Amino acid sequence: MSDLRSIGLSAIRLSRQSGNDTELVLVQRPLHRIFTFLGYSIDDVVENPIAKNAVLGYYKLSRQIQRSSEIVDLERQWNP
Repeated sequence: MSDLRSIGLSAIRLSRQSGNDTELVLVQRPLHRIFTFLGYSIDDVVENPIAKNAVLGYYKLSRQIQRSSEIVDLERQWNP
């Protein structure tokens, strides 16, 4: 049991090829995009149940699309 590498348990090592590489991090704000698309503000959503349901529906739709695209990406990695 001392050699756990045989069953796939080993230390994860992330290697970087060069220390000078920069990585771009993009902050995603899905609610901001939905508010802009629908033309609502946060005050509209708090005060208006119709606006609240519309934003909730579009948020759930965006989450479902994001999950589906992640699943497709993972399937492409596993099945080249």
